[in-house]
Amino acid sequence: MLSKRHADILKILEHEGSVTIAALARQLGVSLETVRRDVKPLTETGALVRVHGAVGLAGQLGEAPFQKRMRENAEAKKAIARTLAATIRDGESVMFDTGTTTSYLARELTGHRRLTVVTNSSDIARTLATVNGNRVYMAGGELRSDSGAAFGKSALDFIASFTVHHAVISAGAVDASGVMDYALEEAEFARLVLSRGERRVVVTDHTKFGRRGLISVAGFADIGEIVTDRAPSSEISSALEAAGATLTLAR
Repeated sequence: MLSKRHADILKILEHEGSVTIAALARQLGVSLETVRRDVKPLTETGALVRVHGAVGLAGQLGEAPFQKRMRENAEAKKAIARTLAATIRDGESVMFDTGTTTSYLARELTGHRRLTVVTNSSDIARTLATVNGNRVYMAGGELRSDSGAAFGKSALDFIASFTVHHAVISAGAVDASGVMDYALEEAEFARLVLSRGERRVVVTDHTKFGRRGLISVAGFADIGEIVTDRAPSSEISSALEAAGATLTLAR
């Protein structure tokens, strides 16, 4: 029979993936020896796997990086997705870049009808294709092994031919200068997505605020709205207001 602490350990691992013994001890407020003692029966039953001083749920270690990111701050991302999905009407067109929050948005849109969807994400395309009369257009190009998304010149040329009601991108980092990413191809694609929308939306959870990315995607003047789960710092909020961009907090 599982103790409360066993249940707490499993809950932490469901949200965070693999976690070191030391990190578990800090989160649970117990000693390293206590955590080791608690983890032992869970590994013996096969519920957990130990790897290099860390533990993880059996079946989740070795999963794709994108799937791991889908579990990070999942509840916040779902709330953001629900809030934005409620503002999109049946029959409208939406362009997405690849990202975990945009993937959650696609899942929230499965109840909508007759959407026109343009994306470079195979996950988003699979989620919304062939249901409810939707039309889904997926950009071609070199598929990334981690996310199953297409990048390159052919992907950029493809989406440049569309104009949509809602252009939605995710963010790798956001500070007072604007939205940034860490990969050149992803930044280029996101920048072009924004340019194709009548409405230009960035979806990001609060953990991206205050980070500095490697490559600029857009200044706040080039986006219309940020949808997030918590208000950013006063510096970022002031920069958004000065640029005329809207800050929407998920409900």
